[in-house]
Amino acid sequence: MKALIFLPFLLQITLGKPLNIPAFTAYLDPDPNGAQVSKDDGITDWNTATNKIKWSGQLKNTGDLSIQVRLTLKKNEPLELHLKLGDQFKRLTVTGTGASMLADFGELLVTRNGYHTFILSSPAPSGKIEELTLDGPPAKDAHFNFKPRRNSASVHLSYPIKREEEISAFYCELTGIEEPLWTYYMACGWHRGYFGMQINSPTERRIIFSVWDSGGEAVDRNKVGQEDRVTLIAKGESVNSGSFGNEGTGGHSHLKYQWETGVKQRFLVTAEPVDSTHTIFAGYYFHPEKKTWILISSWKAPKEGKRLRGLYSFSENFAGKNGNLLRKASYGNQWVRTSAGEWKEITTAKFSHDETGKADRLDRFMGLTKKNEFFLSQGGFVEGFTKFGTLFERKPSKRSPKDMNLPPLPPIKK
Repeated sequence: MKALIFLPFLLQITLGKPLNIPAFTAYLDPDPNGAQVSKDDGITDWNTATNKIKWSGQLKNTGDLSIQVRLTLKKNEPLELHLKLGDQFKRLTVTGTGASMLADFGELLVTRNGYHTFILSSPAPSGKIEELTLDGPPAKDAHFNFKPRRNSASVHLSYPIKREEEISAFYCELTGIEEPLWTYYMACGWHRGYFGMQINSPTERRIIFSVWDSGGEAVDRNKVGQEDRVTLIAKGESVNSGSFGNEGTGGHSHLKYQWETGVKQRFLVTAEPVDSTHTIFAGYYFHPEKKTWILISSWKAPKEGKRLRGLYSFSENFAGKNGNLLRKASYGNQWVRTSAGEWKEITTAKFSHDETGKADRLDRFMGLTKKNEFFLSQGGFVEGFTKFGTLFERKPSKRSPKDMNLPPLPPIKK
C-alpha cells in the first residue's frame, strides 16, 4: 500500500485523529437482511432487538479508546443503546434532536493487539445509524474495511500443470467444513469454467457447473454473438440450465441438492475436442444417496478445440453482506487424466486471493489438514494470514480415479 494516499472507502489509517467507520461497513447479526444498509443512509429500518450491529477490525495499539456512535433520531425520541467490546459493556440512553448527533460511550480499555468487534444493540432499536467513531492510541493505524461491499476475500489454490500436458479429465474431492449462507466452494475450475457447490439459502443448496462463452463480453450475454456462445449438449435429471453474466458470460446449470457439510463430495470434469475449434466440456457429480455418478450438464465451447488448462479451486463469499463469518473447506485427492489415458496425481498447489484480500480483508488462509488435504478459509476475522503465492504440498494419496466406477471418459488420443 502506498503511504499516506487516501481514497474513498479504502483502508483508512489514522495518525492521531479520530477514526470514523461508516455504518454501511458494519455487519448485521444474526440476520444480515434485518435492516437496510446503504452508502448514502447508513443503517436504517433497524427495528429488531435480537439483531446486532457489528464493526470488526484490527487494532495495532493498546490503551484507552474513546467510542462514539453517530446517529439520527426523531426529535425527543429516546433510545437505549448498548455497546460491547470483548467482556466490557456500556449502556446509555440518548434523546433525539431530529438531526445527526453523537452517542458518547466514553472510554473502554484495549489490552491486546489484534482483531476486535464492536457490538451495538438496543432493546428497542430505531433511527438511523451513521458511523462508529474511535479515538485514542488504539485508533492509530487501525485496519478496517471501508468499502460498502462487506464480503470476505475470495481465496484460490492453483494446480501447477505443464502447459504442454493435454488433460482430458480433472477429478477433485471437496468437503465443506463451515456453512455460512452465500458460500461457493468450487472444486474443479479450468480456463473455460468452474464446478462446485453453493449455499444459496437456509433451505437451498446447489451443485453448479458453468462454462464461459468465447469473446470478451463481461456483463450482458445478449451482446454475445451466436458464434461465441457455448451451447448446451445435455443435462441431467432435475438440472436447471440457462445463461449467466456479470462475471463474463456463458452457460449455467445447477442441481438443487442438500449436500451435507462435513461429508466429502466428488467432482469430475471432462474435455473432448470434437474438431479443431470446438470442445465439449462435461461436469459429473457423484450423488451421495444414489451412489452413482450423474451428469450435471455438458456444453460445446466454440473457438476452443483443446482440453483442460489452468486448473484451480476456490472459495467465495458471493454476497456482500456476511463476510464476518468464517468459511472453510478442504480439497483433496486431486487427479488429472491425460489424453493418452494416464492418471496423474496432483500434490502441489499455490495460494492466491482477489483484490479484497490484498488490503481490505487480510483474514485469508491456505494450509494442510490432518487428513492430508489442502484447505482454504476466509473471513471470521481470524488472526494471521497466508502470503500470496505460497506453495503447499500434500502427501500422495495413491487413490487413483482409475480404480473408481467413473462415468464415460473421452476417448484416448491415438
